[in-house]
Amino acid sequence: MSEYPLIADHGLIGDLQTSALVSTDGTIDWFCSPRFDSPSIFGSLLDEERGGHFSARPRADAFDAKQLYFPDTAILVTRFLTEEGVGELVDFMPVAEGGAHGTHRLVRLVRCVRGRIEFDIEVAPRFDYGRMPHTLTVTDDGAIFDAGGTTLTMSLIRDADDERLARAEQTGAGDVKASVVLTQGEERGVVLETGTHGQPRAIPVADARALFDGTARFWQDWISQSAYSGRWREEVERSAITLKLMTYAPTGGLVAAPTAGLPEQVGGERNWDYRYTWVRDSSFSVNTLVKLGFRDEAVAFGRWLRDRVMEADGSPTGPLNIMYRIDGDPNLSEEVIEGWEGYRGSYPVRIGNGAAGQLQLDIYGEALDALYHADLAGIEFGQQGWLAICRLLEWLVDNWDQPEEGIWETRGGRKAFTYGRLMCWVAFDRAIRLAARWGRPAPVDRWRTERDAIYDQIMEHGWSAERHAFVQQYGEPTLDASLLKMVQVGFISAHDPMWHDTMAAMGEELVSDSLVYRYDPAASPDGLRGSEGTFSLCTFLYVDALAREGRLDEARLTFEQMLTYANHLGLFAEEIAPTGEQLGNFPQAFTHLALIDAAMILNDRLDEAASRNRRK
Repeated sequence: MSEYPLIADHGLIGDLQTSALVSTDGTIDWFCSPRFDSPSIFGSLLDEERGGHFSARPRADAFDAKQLYFPDTAILVTRFLTEEGVGELVDFMPVAEGGAHGTHRLVRLVRCVRGRIEFDIEVAPRFDYGRMPHTLTVTDDGAIFDAGGTTLTMSLIRDADDERLARAEQTGAGDVKASVVLTQGEERGVVLETGTHGQPRAIPVADARALFDGTARFWQDWISQSAYSGRWREEVERSAITLKLMTYAPTGGLVAAPTAGLPEQVGGERNWDYRYTWVRDSSFSVNTLVKLGFRDEAVAFGRWLRDRVMEADGSPTGPLNIMYRIDGDPNLSEEVIEGWEGYRGSYPVRIGNGAAGQLQLDIYGEALDALYHADLAGIEFGQQGWLAICRLLEWLVDNWDQPEEGIWETRGGRKAFTYGRLMCWVAFDRAIRLAARWGRPAPVDRWRTERDAIYDQIMEHGWSAERHAFVQQYGEPTLDASLLKMVQVGFISAHDPMWHDTMAAMGEELVSDSLVYRYDPAASPDGLRGSEGTFSLCTFLYVDALAREGRLDEARLTFEQMLTYANHLGLFAEEIAPTGEQLGNFPQAFTHLALIDAAMILNDRLDEAASRNRRK
């Protein structure tokens, strides 16, 4: 098996419609266009031979590489240290123009900052997950890769009288290579464009610098809106930029991650496609972004969610799907890319997501909670939105008390999951509050009856006298970290003895060196082979719960320890292996949302404690 970079050895760039991963050796090994959920053009992260790549690196036999983001931006800088000199590769994507069908540009600037350095550049696309052949036309100023419906245009960044960046040369595989020798202060590069049918052109260095300046200005202006000024500003703002990078601007949808097929266990089968918009993730993002001060993004996500609510139909799995394509299309049929070996042999590589047809009752609570908090922030959803909410609740009245697949999208059959019931309680509770807030007509007495019935049922069947804890599903002793949300949503007090016992049980069974497993697959078979790492979302939920319980020293230590598992750029995948390696799709929106929430609640509680101490 060939060598693959670690999942964590990547940075993310994007233009708010799609994105690319850049490894620490200067390789773009994941890029889909024109959208996050489009077929890949570069996909060597999932199959080194068949996936395609775009590399730019020193020719030197040995070099050290360091990565950082240009401050307060999504511009990625990879620095190469060689015996002859120090070079930089600057990667960014100018924010896409022209709506959903605009041009998408990958800009790669190479420069020498000290001494002398030679760069080799190779563009080796493999369209449609390597299934679509392409033709190649090479010109003096670049090349055109044509795969029928998709065209990739490569233009060289160089001044008109400059021969320093040599003409691109074709290789036998329909790829191109170029090279350049630079001395201190010199800069050249390449621009790749999709969504355009123009000819390659020589792009003056000054024009490329103008693209850099405009992109930097966009991101710095955007992050300046952040209202967070607490102890972990750098981590919070990097998470906010990462979430923005995973936003599909034309609709406001947020992808769960920009990647597909990255494994939860290396060599295992838990390899899912996360390039879609989950109702759950978008709902949480509304709350988080409102608190951070990013009102426009909260409005966009809220509008996306409102549209899904208003489009809701009477399908067997409920009026809402658990996930959609980024344009709202519910069709996410799952297939396997035949012939691809997967990341480090993690087969199968799945495209689409078969969990889209599952019944997951928790999404109704998360959607209503998001709309409730958006309403409190002054984001209106109008009369038609209210009627759509009433239709959802009408369905939920008759369907909350049935088995379901649950938040973790298990494939072991439907069960009575406590978390699903908890969020149904939230749905009724928030709808009741909205009706009272605006005096809107609604069957509030019926909603209140159902809300209270759910509460009583959870207290009777979701509580295990054997475990002295709330448990994953009725009648089973398995613990589940999703129930850390119980205090956050107001179902139970953080100081209730039942909650203290639940936290103690989770701390003993699910927590390992401050990292939290979502549940024990051996104790609760989920229909899949293999194991998984700790779930980073759950670790940040645990920090939140500790802070609300008043265990601030533990909460802060857990949070700080968790930050040490971030990659060199402050990014998190979905899970962390026992070795500390990051696993799963990368970066994951859910994790960064939870990081922001945990940082805000912990910072507030630490400030409150400090204020009390000063008054003594």
